[in-house]
Amino acid sequence: MACLHQRLGGTTRDLPFVRRFKPREIEAATSGFSTALETGGPRGTAYRARFADGLVATVRRAAGDDRDNEEQEGAFYRELQLLGRLNHRHVVRLRGFSEGHNRFLVFDQMENRSLKECLHDPLRTPLNWRTRLQVAIDIAAALEYLYYFCDPPVFHVTVNSSNVMMDADFVAKLSDVTVVAHDSSQVSQERIQQRRTELVFQYGVLLLELVTGQSPGGGDGELVRWVQEPGFAGSMQRMVDADLGGTYDAGELRDLVIVARLCTRPGNGAAVVSIPQVLRYLQGKVDEKNR
Repeated sequence: MACLHQRLGGTTRDLPFVRRFKPREIEAATSGFSTALETGGPRGTAYRARFADGLVATVRRAAGDDRDNEEQEGAFYRELQLLGRLNHRHVVRLRGFSEGHNRFLVFDQMENRSLKECLHDPLRTPLNWRTRLQVAIDIAAALEYLYYFCDPPVFHVTVNSSNVMMDADFVAKLSDVTVVAHDSSQVSQERIQQRRTELVFQYGVLLLELVTGQSPGGGDGELVRWVQEPGFAGSMQRMVDADLGGTYDAGELRDLVIVARLCTRPGNGAAVVSIPQVLRYLQGKVDEKNR
């Protein structure tokens, strides 16, 4: 197997804040892989880990970790190089990795798990309105960073409540940022525009889930059809998540639903609004209220 020095383009100094863990450290930290947080699914199995130095983290088994498969091995190192260079408050941080027969990625622990669980688990305390609004702003900030400030832009990310993680303070962080087989620097402008349009739509659906507390369903689901109806404004109050107990700001609700309507509006290949526009709008509304 080619060494890490070669796989990462000749120097590990490219990833100065990513630790290289020994396999036995991973096994010890996970108590022999006995504390599974998540099993199966496209992201593989995840374990809660506590390392000897006190670091509490999530250890995720890399997908396709057969070391004899050169293509899968190359994909792992490309993903490692990408994730190690991401640095944003609202993107789940890669803390380290482990090589060997089984490869693992070590991420910050998200104590409150996924937004999906926070919204839909009946045993969880419902998220209040302020937290939901802040989640909307946080994820817009993460998308702006990935698409407009990373060089090259990070294209392969899916926005949904399963991929939004919540830390101990209920700060939202986008997860499941991965690489694709081709070099993203060679992606056509047409494809870039298409992906931005898709992400804007997904973000709009996430806003509807935050407002209503309802699972959005796939594609052009019931929530999207509702918000595109001409008379949607008259039914906003009835669509608000009952778990909020009527405690929310009516003006902010209107603002959030209007943004969701624009994000999910059918177009001719281009989004009506951009993520930076949405972010500035929502931040501006919050700033106005706090003055």
